[in-house]
Amino acid sequence: MTTERARPFGMWERMLAARYLRAKREDGGVALISLISFIGIFLAVAVLIIVMSVMNGFRAELLGRILGVNGHVFVDVRNMPIADAKTIIAKAKALPGVLDVMPKVEGQVMAVGQGGNLARGAIVTGLARDDLARLKLVSANLVGGNLNTWGKGEYGGDEIAMGSRLAEALGVLPGDVVQLISPQGASTPFGTTPRVKDYVVSAIFDIGMSEYDATFIYMPIEQAQLFFSKETSWDTVELRIQDPDVADQLALQVAQFSQGRYVSDWRQQSESLVSALQIERNVMRLILMLIVAIAAMNIISGLVMLVKNKGRDIAILRTMGATRGSIMRVFMMAGASVGILATLAGALGGTLFCLNIAAIQKAVEFVFGPVFNADIYFLSQIPAKVEWHEVITTAVFAALASILATLPPSWRAAKLDPVEALRYE
Repeated sequence: MTTERARPFGMWERMLAARYLRAKREDGGVALISLISFIGIFLAVAVLIIVMSVMNGFRAELLGRILGVNGHVFVDVRNMPIADAKTIIAKAKALPGVLDVMPKVEGQVMAVGQGGNLARGAIVTGLARDDLARLKLVSANLVGGNLNTWGKGEYGGDEIAMGSRLAEALGVLPGDVVQLISPQGASTPFGTTPRVKDYVVSAIFDIGMSEYDATFIYMPIEQAQLFFSKETSWDTVELRIQDPDVADQLALQVAQFSQGRYVSDWRQQSESLVSALQIERNVMRLILMLIVAIAAMNIISGLVMLVKNKGRDIAILRTMGATRGSIMRVFMMAGASVGILATLAGALGGTLFCLNIAAIQKAVEFVFGPVFNADIYFLSQIPAKVEWHEVITTAVFAALASILATLPPSWRAAKLDPVEALRYE
């Protein structure tokens, strides 16, 4: 007569593991540690997903606003005849994936408000009227005035558009006069004299990024050329493309007809910010994954106590024919069940939190007041972008950490000698 050996992870092993998970009076300590392990893994997984989603949201919002203002590929055309620069623009527009190409003139100025008591440093960008209209991040976010007459008149007219925080710092409103002072003035026998001119504030914009709203001024490109003594050339030709991630590849194509001029992409222009965001993201992910692993280690404590309490049961099962592998699998399933259920609950809870973060922020601010200062964080609300591959990666890592944590106590249970366990019974 032969007996058929039970299959690994079979019904009786699963039933026994489930039975050990149910708390009894004598196993109250085990049940408490299992509950603590569940809560710890649940919170660690949820926090990891929430923090990474918020960081992804910050990165997407910041880069979106930076790229919305500055473009993706840049060609340095300083001191190049405008006719040659126009040739580069025509060839760039013919490239696949290019949405827009615009020339720019830039310079730094000191802006002085009415009365001369308030002054701030600013960056002036000269754009054509149609180009500013297509720059939706600016033209579609006006909080005062309008662009109806901006860019019209001799040399583009004398109207400018400025950021809301800069206007507030200078104490000006649409229709007020601002004096701009540029060190790039006229050359005289005694040196270069600063150029000073009054401009009318026709529009005030609010991009939503405090750094830009506090420093940017847009001026008609013809007026900027005149003001900065660059009548015969531009500073930069800027390209906007459909997919910013392939900007480096497009830059190589543009370099082929740029007449030897320096060509760069947005990553090079914002290299320090992009690198800082990536490093911060990687370090934060590593730290939080270590927290998940530490939370999973609590499973070891619960299983060690469970093995100690169930020593007599293990011995009886061994004498009845249970193999060491079966005993090991029973305790692995008992411990891993806690970790996997906590992982699923944490992934679900963290994802739901991120998807409803705007409503949660409003509820918290309703009770405790403002908790997200735009002056510090550059954005007016907490952004969150759930990337599903990160959620899956987090869940898989937490589940594997939970399973690995069950191996030492499960191996100890499998190595238990039934004779020694029943000696004093």
